[in-house]
Amino acid sequence: MADPTPGTQEWLDQVVEEILEPDRAIIDPHHHLWQRGGFDYVLADLWADTESGHNIEKTVFVQCGASYRESGPEHMRPLGETDFVVAIAEDSAKGGGAEIAGIVGRADLRLGDSVEEVLSAHEEAGHGRFRGIRHSAAHATHPDTLSIPGRAPAGLYADNNFRDGVKALGQLGYSFDAWHYHYQNAEFADLAASAPGTTMILDHFGGVLGVGPYDGKREEIFEQWKQDIALIAERENVVAKIGGLAMPDNGFGWNLRDTPATSDELVAAHKRYYLHTIECFGPRRCMFESNFPVDKRSISYPVLWNALKKIAAGFSEDEKQAMFYGTAARVYRL
Repeated sequence: MADPTPGTQEWLDQVVEEILEPDRAIIDPHHHLWQRGGFDYVLADLWADTESGHNIEKTVFVQCGASYRESGPEHMRPLGETDFVVAIAEDSAKGGGAEIAGIVGRADLRLGDSVEEVLSAHEEAGHGRFRGIRHSAAHATHPDTLSIPGRAPAGLYADNNFRDGVKALGQLGYSFDAWHYHYQNAEFADLAASAPGTTMILDHFGGVLGVGPYDGKREEIFEQWKQDIALIAERENVVAKIGGLAMPDNGFGWNLRDTPATSDELVAAHKRYYLHTIECFGPRRCMFESNFPVDKRSISYPVLWNALKKIAAGFSEDEKQAMFYGTAARVYRL
């Protein structure tokens, strides 16, 4: 019999751990939903993960290009994703599992002030759940080496129209989620300084890559990354979403193994990224995230949250409450 395929439930089920602190209330502020040719991740799949032992009360869906409209004005097509997710979110509110309480959608922020039309449409479609925008600036310099290559143009954060769009988000009460790569962190710090009135969420530690040309350069990258995170943390309008470091493109290699990562393995490989970010931002500007189902190619949902609880073990109860629940509740207005 062939070995189970990485990322499948059969593969993930090879590592089973006792759930740590099962009563701790958690908001998972970063997951996706999609229907993609046999690799669907919809409410039943999300609940299979969130109900696997940890006390996940609420979640936030974050833009992933799912179910965009196939016709109509180009700038309005991302509304299809909000339509798709809000129907699932309303089902989640009927009981049976974690409620999808917030939605982060997509708008082309290069529309500048004109982005308000798209935001108003998201607000109406979101039925009270729309919270902000993620317009990825991830620019892959070697896209052929990545499993999820970012296709944004170089220098997007410096584009004046884009900056006007980011400012418009803050003026209208919405947040901006940022996805980019580690070599763009300084550019993001400059963007954050240019729009102090907009709350910005740094996703996935700023996208630390470890494959392709970055394979074998982890320590060199880590030293520069530490400086960049400290710089970003000086921007008081930025909060850090800490997680999303178990993607194949991060280069830790668990997706290539016969068995998924254990919580202790994740702690050993990732703890220094978490602790440095928490030290720079403070617990009340940090929120743990799952980034599922993308990180599912390396580790199961219950084992991931065990690892996060182990990383947080040295913090006070108030600090833990902030990172597991309070920061996400405040930033996403849940």
